[in-house]
Amino acid sequence: MSSILIKSAQIVNEGKSFQADVYIQDGRIQKIADHIEQGADQVIDASGLFLLPGLIDDQVHFREPGLTYKADIWHESRAAVAGGTTSFMEMPNTVPNTLTQQLLQDKYEIAAEKSLANYSFFMGAANDNLAEVLKTNPRDVCGIKIFMGSSTGNMLVDNETTLEQIFEQAPTLIAVHCEDEETIQQNLVAFKEKYGEDGLQPYMHPLIRSAEACYLSSSKAVALARKHNARLHILHISTAKETSLFANDLPLEQKRITAEACIHHLWFSDQDYQEKGNFIKWNPAVKTATDRDTILSAVLDGHIDVIATDHAPHTYEEKTSAYAKAPSGGPLVQHALQALLDLVKQGKMTLEQLVQKTAHNTATLFQIESRGFIREGYWADLVLVDLDKPYTVSKDNILSKCGWSPFEGHTFSSTITHTFVSGNLSFVNGKIQEVGTGHRLLFNR
Repeated sequence: MSSILIKSAQIVNEGKSFQADVYIQDGRIQKIADHIEQGADQVIDASGLFLLPGLIDDQVHFREPGLTYKADIWHESRAAVAGGTTSFMEMPNTVPNTLTQQLLQDKYEIAAEKSLANYSFFMGAANDNLAEVLKTNPRDVCGIKIFMGSSTGNMLVDNETTLEQIFEQAPTLIAVHCEDEETIQQNLVAFKEKYGEDGLQPYMHPLIRSAEACYLSSSKAVALARKHNARLHILHISTAKETSLFANDLPLEQKRITAEACIHHLWFSDQDYQEKGNFIKWNPAVKTATDRDTILSAVLDGHIDVIATDHAPHTYEEKTSAYAKAPSGGPLVQHALQALLDLVKQGKMTLEQLVQKTAHNTATLFQIESRGFIREGYWADLVLVDLDKPYTVSKDNILSKCGWSPFEGHTFSSTITHTFVSGNLSFVNGKIQEVGTGHRLLFNR
């Protein structure tokens, strides 16, 4: 593997910003210093650019196997790298659902061949696969995923005995999608009776998949985790009320219950349904501006620990269907960092906070080995950004297979210039570099 010398970068890492050089060899950061004169196969002048740890996205849906007409690991990992995301953790609601250790291994083999980014995959839980779940290896699998709400196929875990057993016996972190299915179905029936199925509109989504449905399920998960001292991570918090379920008075390393916020819940509100319609239809739903602003405050004050995307592409044709038929989810991984950099420009967070919530904390929370920080000896998962070069999202520069984005037409304030994945320079000035695949993530647990 070639050596790379990054010169005069403004490094943002572990709460500090400083100018330095970085020397990379054999995939790892060998040296960080004010001035490095050591010879390298490639020298990059990073004057005026900011060097950040690559984002670690703990929730994506890359749709392979079985749903590859929407997305696949090859396309989506390239979109991730173009967006400065160097590692991802992918969810089990593919087809077939990832409910056996063999099906889990099959996905790792696909990624080893096709993924440009580093990768890990969640083992899926169902009502009837406890034995398979308990075989999950904490060393090289990011966690176990439970859908405590609507999901694909056989993945809604609503059997109380099964839930108790998973929370009591799980060998590793449990990541949970929390929405109360009974509440949602009651709301849906009421709206259909009032408006008819053809009368349902996207702005009704956060009323059908309501804040109460989220809180009922999240609070139940927290109660189960406390009862069994389980290691619980609640995904995509979408309501102000849920933020009260989490503590901010402990170091992250000591927390047994943690939470994630996603880009769309930090950016959009229910006021955007009029313009965006189904293109911002997610589960859990985008809710009010008060919910959005409270979630951001909870991210910054430590109640919520990490930021991710829940990148979940569907085809343009699917998303332009009537509300009742349009699936939930959308592509976000390519533009997550740029969206957050806009929040920095707006004074809503600092660069240091951005790095903490997208890289440092994700690595700490999942106990990822030698990633998530700019440190000597760590893998070189890095991104260079130009904070003063605007970038407009258009169909021509969208890399996700679905070919659309909820940010289409938006001009971000910053541009990603270089992305390094495990020491490989994988993206340069708008172009993917065919330099090999990412690595399987390992965990210190």
